[in-house]
Amino acid sequence: MTLDELRERLSALDRQLLTLVAERQALSRQVAEVKRAEGRPTRDFRRERDVLLQARETAASLGVSPSLAESVLRLLIRGSLTAQERIRVAAGGRGSGRTALVIGGAGKMGRWFSEFLTSQGYAVTVADPAVATDWHDSNLDHDLIVVATPLQIADGILHELAARQPRGTIFDIGSLKTPLRTGIAALKDAGCNVTSVHPMFGPDTELLSGRHVIFIDVGCPQAVGQARELFASTMVEQVVMTLDEHDRLIAYVLGLSHALNIAFFTALAGSGEAAPRLAQLSSTTYDAQVDVATKVAGESPELYFEIQHLNEYGRESLQALRGAVELLWQSVTTGDARQFAEMMQRGREYLAGRARPEGA
Repeated sequence: MTLDELRERLSALDRQLLTLVAERQALSRQVAEVKRAEGRPTRDFRRERDVLLQARETAASLGVSPSLAESVLRLLIRGSLTAQERIRVAAGGRGSGRTALVIGGAGKMGRWFSEFLTSQGYAVTVADPAVATDWHDSNLDHDLIVVATPLQIADGILHELAARQPRGTIFDIGSLKTPLRTGIAALKDAGCNVTSVHPMFGPDTELLSGRHVIFIDVGCPQAVGQARELFASTMVEQVVMTLDEHDRLIAYVLGLSHALNIAFFTALAGSGEAAPRLAQLSSTTYDAQVDVATKVAGESPELYFEIQHLNEYGRESLQALRGAVELLWQSVTTGDARQFAEMMQRGREYLAGRARPEGA
């Protein structure tokens, strides 16, 4: 066969593969309906394990890389789970006949919440300067009000809402909570049903399995329960904590990880002539770090500065990072191999304790 004929054959096979993928997705939607009718959870880790093991065995018998087969099946499973989760959320109909107002709904996470609530049957109103809709003109007679604005203006909005005392449940989705402390307190003092929510994922997230949503208990258990109920039909992991505990932990989960990557790409960018040469090199660890750093570099500088600057507990994690770098510098410059090994061992023990098996 000629090269063109071989390529045409490959194109035909690609079409067949995609046809089979579409058929598999259709079957997945049927599986979702059966699971919902029988009250079964969306995700079955044992079944996933069996599918992946079978794929590896079949691949080996066909002379195909088992790792390649597993990677392909993982993508297909993820697609199936996403479709099943959407069906379960829509079927729950928790917002049927109810209304929601998303202030800042034209932003990235605002759009995510608007779509999420719409899929549950809520009649959603988006209030945002980008769509020329001012929430101040609303009568605020909504069952749910979500504040999805930047942190710098969110606290003021919470104060304004408190002055008008809406009847519905109110929550913000800020990455930090201490900057919103007074606004949240004002709502509570006004007798409003208020909580605070932190979705630990970005606006491009489709599948919520393995993701976390944090709910802040500010003394209104009914509001916490109603906010949690929104995610009851998803596979998200729910965590409830206090406002101060949230920001203390977020200083490490977001603040430290962001700072580490900002320092990493800042060091690379300042490496002078080495920078273009580094692009021609590759290692597993370096490539993995570059991938994460690239995502961080593409995020909003304003948001990431807020996470570093506005967190009352943020200096703690930055001091920890500074101390770790100084300890590393000391062990290397003084030739203290023992200290270096102790750092490695301590990290190994910590990370081993943090790890957990999939599905646990």
